[in-house]
Amino acid sequence: MPAAIIYNLALLSTDSTLPASSPLVHCRPLRRGGEGPGRLELPAREMPSAKTSGDLREVNGAVRSLCLDESTFLAALMPKEEIGAKRFLEAHPEYDGRGTLIAIFDSGVDPAAAGLHVTSDGKPKILDILDCTGSGDIDTSKVVKADADGCIIGASGVKLFINQQWKNPSGEWHVGCKLIYELFTDALISRLKKERKKKWDERNQEAISDALKALNEFDQKHPKADSVKLKKTREDLQNKVDLLRKQADIYDDRGPVIDAVVWNDGDVWRVAVDTQQLEEDPEFGKLANFNPMTNFRTEHKYGIFSKLDVCSFVTNIYDEGNILSIVTDCSPHATHVAGIAAAFHPEEPLLNGVAPGAQLISCKIGDSRLGSMETGTGLIRALIAVVEHKCDLINMSYGEPTLLPDYGRFVDLVNEVVDKHRVIFISSAGNNGPALTTVGAPGGTSSSIFGVGAYVSPAMAAAAHCVVDPPPEGLEYTWSSRGPTTDGDLGVCISAPGGAVAPVPTWTLQRRMLMNGTSMASPSACGAVALLVSAMKAEGIPVSPYSMRNALQNTAIAIGNSPEDKLSTGEGLIQVDRAYEYLQQSKSLPCVTYKATVSACGKSGPTARGIYLRESSASERATEWTVQIQPKFHEDASYMDQLVPFEECIQLHSSEPLVVQAPEYILLTNNGRTFNIVINPTNLSHGLHYFEVYGTDCRLPWRGSLFRVPITVIKPLTLQDKPPIISFTGMAFSPGYIERKFIKVPKGATWVEATMRTSGFDTARRFFINVVQICPLKRPIKWENVVTFSSSSLKRFNFPIQGGQTMELAIAQFWSSGVGSNDVTFVDFEMEFHGIEADQEAVMLDGSEAPLRIEAKAPLSSEQLRPIAVLKKIRTPYRPSDCSLFPLPEKRDLLPTGKQILALILTYKFKLEETAEITPRLPLLNNRIYDNKFESQFYMVSDSNKRIYGTGDVYPKPLKLPKGDYTLRMSIRHENIHYLEKMKELVLFIERNLEAKDFIHLSCFSQPDGPITGNSSFTSLVLVPGEREAFYVGPPPKDKLPKCCSAGSILLGEISYGSLSPCPVFYPLSYMVPPKLDEKDKEKDGFDSKKSLSERVDEEVRYAKLNILSSLKQGTEDEVCKWKDFCHSLKMEYPNCTPLLVKILEGLLSRDYNCGKASYHHEVINAANEVISSIDKDELAKYFSEKSEPEDEEGMKLKKKMEATRDQLVEALYRKGLALLSLQFPLLFQVEKQPAAVENLEQSLDLSSPMSGNGPDLFEQNFKELRRWVEVKSPKYVELLVFNERRCGRPGTALKILGDLLQDGAEPPNKKFYELKIDLLDDLGWAHIASYERRWMFVRFPPCMPLF
Repeated sequence: MPAAIIYNLALLSTDSTLPASSPLVHCRPLRRGGEGPGRLELPAREMPSAKTSGDLREVNGAVRSLCLDESTFLAALMPKEEIGAKRFLEAHPEYDGRGTLIAIFDSGVDPAAAGLHVTSDGKPKILDILDCTGSGDIDTSKVVKADADGCIIGASGVKLFINQQWKNPSGEWHVGCKLIYELFTDALISRLKKERKKKWDERNQEAISDALKALNEFDQKHPKADSVKLKKTREDLQNKVDLLRKQADIYDDRGPVIDAVVWNDGDVWRVAVDTQQLEEDPEFGKLANFNPMTNFRTEHKYGIFSKLDVCSFVTNIYDEGNILSIVTDCSPHATHVAGIAAAFHPEEPLLNGVAPGAQLISCKIGDSRLGSMETGTGLIRALIAVVEHKCDLINMSYGEPTLLPDYGRFVDLVNEVVDKHRVIFISSAGNNGPALTTVGAPGGTSSSIFGVGAYVSPAMAAAAHCVVDPPPEGLEYTWSSRGPTTDGDLGVCISAPGGAVAPVPTWTLQRRMLMNGTSMASPSACGAVALLVSAMKAEGIPVSPYSMRNALQNTAIAIGNSPEDKLSTGEGLIQVDRAYEYLQQSKSLPCVTYKATVSACGKSGPTARGIYLRESSASERATEWTVQIQPKFHEDASYMDQLVPFEECIQLHSSEPLVVQAPEYILLTNNGRTFNIVINPTNLSHGLHYFEVYGTDCRLPWRGSLFRVPITVIKPLTLQDKPPIISFTGMAFSPGYIERKFIKVPKGATWVEATMRTSGFDTARRFFINVVQICPLKRPIKWENVVTFSSSSLKRFNFPIQGGQTMELAIAQFWSSGVGSNDVTFVDFEMEFHGIEADQEAVMLDGSEAPLRIEAKAPLSSEQLRPIAVLKKIRTPYRPSDCSLFPLPEKRDLLPTGKQILALILTYKFKLEETAEITPRLPLLNNRIYDNKFESQFYMVSDSNKRIYGTGDVYPKPLKLPKGDYTLRMSIRHENIHYLEKMKELVLFIERNLEAKDFIHLSCFSQPDGPITGNSSFTSLVLVPGEREAFYVGPPPKDKLPKCCSAGSILLGEISYGSLSPCPVFYPLSYMVPPKLDEKDKEKDGFDSKKSLSERVDEEVRYAKLNILSSLKQGTEDEVCKWKDFCHSLKMEYPNCTPLLVKILEGLLSRDYNCGKASYHHEVINAANEVISSIDKDELAKYFSEKSEPEDEEGMKLKKKMEATRDQLVEALYRKGLALLSLQFPLLFQVEKQPAAVENLEQSLDLSSPMSGNGPDLFEQNFKELRRWVEVKSPKYVELLVFNERRCGRPGTALKILGDLLQDGAEPPNKKFYELKIDLLDDLGWAHIASYERRWMFVRFPPCMPLF
């Protein structure tokens, strides 16, 4: 049977229907993922899907307006009627997406998923599948040749047999390997671990039964094990039982290793994968049985690793065979998204995606190493692929909050792709609602991208969500993010259905799944646009993102009745059929968009894309604004034919002239036009208000709005009472209703104590509570909570706030909560503002003994001042120890402009003296992915064995690391070499978390001398408004400082001032670690004054000769001979000199020449014997038996001398023991025997096993002597102890000793100990544990560092 099942997508043309038992799993995505003026004159329609059937049905006395049959139920699982797609396809079935290519920027699409095999016209559905992150890359730069039998050694060290039918003219095979779990999702790994553990337990239980049987038989045979030998034998048997039982408890499956082989068959690069470790039957998964694959784009083939995982994968080969990319998905998200956009089910068309004729490319931007987080590398490579494949559309259901809207490296490249290559980019707006200004980047904040909000129709609610009584009208999902952006742009462009039952990867063991989010709304809109692009291409209408935006926004159906609803839904629900008519009517018009920028008159600063008056001062007076309208053509537009003749007479409209005044007309040319508007919000009521200034074409008014200037005005409530308390009573809620309250937070307020009381309902109610504040150059400050009230009750909340800034309180009853009840929920919400202001928001202690004075006041009401200051972590700075800057060799890193991306690799070294949890931080680059002018960064943390302990990017996560030396390698990418040059000495901070027991609690004092005198401690007092109080924060006691913190490190923590527990408000606290006291030399090296001058000269000469001996090389036979001659002459000159004999032994141990031969080990034994013989062991034993501490300098010198002599003796015994073992077990120690050359030497040594009874055992004698002087269970000598037990026939005891040492973790992992452990397991016949440990060897001691 072949190792992997290979499918050719071009041959698959059918799909099964949805089985009746298919589960519909509700799954929130892991990551994001009023009609306007001048609309096209089209027949009015009611809100789509408000009624799917005209039948009315009475259920339990209530009339239900929505009834589903099987077809309407299935259709509602993949909503298309709501957006007019169904009507459009009924009228134009040939415009079903054919001829369009969509790039899916997501977590990776599964080519084996239902509906993603072929298009409606029989073409391959997926044209290419790419891992843009590099998370599936394997280093295949190692090249090997096959032997006569067709065998090669794989990168993992196993023998692999090549299929003789494979063509390889060069005979060169590139090899690489990877842990399979690095390619799988957490959910798949969890399933596999359970199934593999079950089978492993069966084998382990068999081994336990055998071990118990042997122990019981021994007890029956020896009821009284009196002799030492019998006791040790029984102990060994018991150890075997205990080890097997313990192994079951500590089992941690790190997954099998797969070997990959890459070669060129003369035409293309091929790859084969050996997956034997995944299979139960050793005959399955062999490399030679693999059906070779190549780049997916070439043959459209995919594979399945094994029947157990059922995980699809594809391959791509880069850099002339030196890099193999194995592409798998990192979550079901992308497959689901792709299915919504373009799935084709010929036997179940109701479950088709919106554009079943469209083709796809999958660009995996979610990095498997980071769960499914997108990376800068993934995003940029995906854009490169879009241009290379000439895609028409991009769907990206990813995003996050941003510091600056419409800014950053990724946004710059998106603008180029949209403006130059005419790609239509559609993205999710985010799932962070219902508060305003929660749209995420890039979808909701970038001008070139269509940001999509999530809509739910009654039919969707009934079918997909199984709601008992669906809402009478469609509405935006509660969690859908809202605009405006911080610079005033609308944020949400349009809305589309935000939930669907769509295909998921095969490894989930189901065909379809329910997910909902703006992640689902985006592909729904993208599929709708693909229908339009398909029609435009067929009818010869130029395709442009500019004309598409105009069509979608001017034909969408408004959701909601108020102008403010636009901030939630954009221009409304997309309508494909209406947009098609608009595009047909405007096909002869130039492809142009109109960029509006706004700036306040008389003020300097950055321009904005709209007007956002949020703070109270902005709504208290009229303001004047300058609006610049700039027509924007595609980069290939002709100057003479398009730019020069462009001239339009634009009529300006204000949606509310009483508030917003604008000129009536402007004449717009290619160079743009500026005009002023005046906004007078003084007479507006408290709350939210939305207006627009928009322009229409005087000659062609049917075009609708050509541009819009969004104007959002918030008039907050101002509190006058003292203490500041505000109550909102009797607020009535129904499903989906949102209540927004805006309050100007009193200056000096730092936290709120809130109370929420509900009443008037029967069934449980679920509420979203959001609090949002906006501060300059800062991500929106948001506090959120989701609470469920099972009955009328009261809940309390505490949350931090920023004084002096407008705060939005958004309370929303979840859209589906309480839908089966006619009861209205009444809510009372009360907020009491509190505040303690300190004169220093960030408290920094400078490392001196002086305390820091802090002055505090309570500006609002009396507050209990109770300062608590705690230091919780250590931050240590590091500079790079090495850096390299080079161009990336691959085509996937070549920008469309022709510039090659460069990589800067920075290497940092750090050491941990004990196990610790650390977080690496690069302040310049952290916490920004879209609003960042640098392309990307990615780091790996590894130990001295190259084991990877963690990876990260802009959002570093804590890593728990054992004691040892570590290397952090950071990769930073950009095409600008000057940027990278400036970052060659980038400072890295390693933040180490202290354990809770090691937290340093700082003392506070009422007097400045408190830290020294220990008096006048400060605990608390009452702050009275209008009065200031002060106290001192003392530095940490020197004896409390962690041992691992060096000078220049900073201790970090937090300080709070209020008495509330837990306190919602904390401020940063830091302490600069000062230099440590210089330690004076307690001893100074010098000559012994009691020796004569000649004795001192002789001693110095001898030391010089020994140093010369140490410096001699022994790399060749001639050098070894010279070294031996010099040793002989020195031994003649200084007979029985221990330091000389130690140097000779050290020289032997450092030899590079012939050190693997038996004669070498005999030399080591003889040299060790000479050292041992030169030492008076009786005198040494007598000295250490007295155990007296020296009282004078002479006594200290004697102690030092005796300890050095003991260490020399122990080292000689240890080296002799290893040499004896090497001769007794030549295969284990890779000793090359030479019987003819060493026959006489071997006759002089008795290397018999202690079980043979052939005479004295030299190893046993040596080992007993070693035990006199050292603890043999220590890491250095345990190898001899283990081999001693093994020689005595006690492998169970040997394994226990070794296991105890390895489990201790006091030292970094030593490869030879783990190899010895595997060898012992093989001896015992425990193949299941030995195989487990061999897989772990690949984790602990990988053959090479992974690729970035």
